[in-house]
Amino acid sequence: MAELPLILPFDEYNSELVANVHPLDWKNPEPAPMYNLVIIGAGTAGLVAAEIAALAGAKVALIEKRLIGGDCLNLGCVPSKTIISSSRVSEEVREAGGHGVKVICGYEADFPAVMERMRRLRARISRKDSASRFREMGIDIFLGAGVFTGPHSALVGELELKFKKALISTGARPFIPPVPGLSEAGYLTNENVFNLTSRPARLGVLGGGAIGCEMAQAFGRLGSRVTILQRGKRLMEKEDSEASAIVSAVFRREGIGIVLGDRKVTKIERRGAEKIIFLEGEGGRIEEISVDELLVSVGRTPNVEGLGLEAAGVEFDARAGVKVDKYLRSANRDIFAAGDVCMKLKFTHTAEYAARVVAANALFSGRKRFSTSAIPWCTFTDPEVAHVGLCPEDGSVDGIEADTFKKELSEIDRTVLEGEEEGFVKIHVKKGTDRIIGATIVARNAGDMIAEIALAMQNGIGLNGISETIHPYPTRAEAIKRVADDYMSSSLMPDMRERLARKMKGHRR
Repeated sequence: MAELPLILPFDEYNSELVANVHPLDWKNPEPAPMYNLVIIGAGTAGLVAAEIAALAGAKVALIEKRLIGGDCLNLGCVPSKTIISSSRVSEEVREAGGHGVKVICGYEADFPAVMERMRRLRARISRKDSASRFREMGIDIFLGAGVFTGPHSALVGELELKFKKALISTGARPFIPPVPGLSEAGYLTNENVFNLTSRPARLGVLGGGAIGCEMAQAFGRLGSRVTILQRGKRLMEKEDSEASAIVSAVFRREGIGIVLGDRKVTKIERRGAEKIIFLEGEGGRIEEISVDELLVSVGRTPNVEGLGLEAAGVEFDARAGVKVDKYLRSANRDIFAAGDVCMKLKFTHTAEYAARVVAANALFSGRKRFSTSAIPWCTFTDPEVAHVGLCPEDGSVDGIEADTFKKELSEIDRTVLEGEEEGFVKIHVKKGTDRIIGATIVARNAGDMIAEIALAMQNGIGLNGISETIHPYPTRAEAIKRVADDYMSSSLMPDMRERLARKMKGHRR
């Protein structure tokens, strides 16, 4: 039997989910004599590559030992964003008085109902990733563990699959830090937090990155008393420091405790139903924090074990994953990798993009490069924090001189009217030009807004082009145009004023 994550409770919605993405009565097909493409791992990268290949007429085998759809559908993006949506509604009701709306009888977040809604919607969306749907495309679906036995062969159970090309897209799993007592005390990760049916009164979150911050705020708004324990000096260390400061201020205002790197987690103990987190501060002073549940979110580890990569001639690293070149080829040039198993930017949309690169290169002998220069990402806190490209603050610009233009949301009419003034649009350009090299947006819908800048970067459109593009008023996206207008004012207006002055001087003569 294939290895499956425990999906609880096994109600009608989770029953539908499993029936779609890992049918318990599934019969693996007889393998074809030869496959154009064998894919191990049916997460986002595997599914996208399989569909493209099948539409192109290739003979494709797709192998998955857990749940088709991967983390995104089952244990990540879909369930988390559903819960975040409910938590935002809860916060809007709490803040309704500030908009002149009275909540007469009070309100309460119904946590079991929130989680049931999540399970219902996840099951509905899972139909798009179902085994039967991909079988109807002509793809051979094999449920079980895929193991390479040579440079052009793999096994699923006792079934041998021979291939011309292969793709490794086995994803990643939560990294569990070696904190004394953590395993004994018990903990949650993204793989089981969505199984909860009752709200933890006190939730500790180990890790202040994207997942940790998203879940901390969501659970806090749904009624848990939350404490984030972050080893670094600030939350969301991969983001702009001003963005981090805004999110931290919002969290503290909402009652979320934040413990930073000046106090180190030394051990965890279980006392009855409680988990006790021991913190060591300056001078060796010990502090205790009691929680009912502890969510661990401190990074991801690529799934490279048990795949027979050595037999396939594929080089890999236990921490970084499969080693690939700019075309996403492994050391065995007939085997590619895509998604969290090999990439630093572990996002669903990055995996999809990588799958398209692999499909072009594996099936059509393309030379399409995988580039990270215009890959956007977003942390779905409230406000959201979105980023694309380089950032002078983190040193990623690597010697490129940059100019930065920024617009506060408090200067944008729509965000003032909506009561969403905390945030900004910040765009970096190569010094002396309008060429965009990076941007950060902090706003309620920053994830939607950043797409405009990513589109501009991908297609060589600078701030000049954005400034000349009509944006509807009043919208949040107007903030992007206003930044571009500021660039135009700083770079072109002095020259225009000089030219106009010369022209007026000529008229006076």
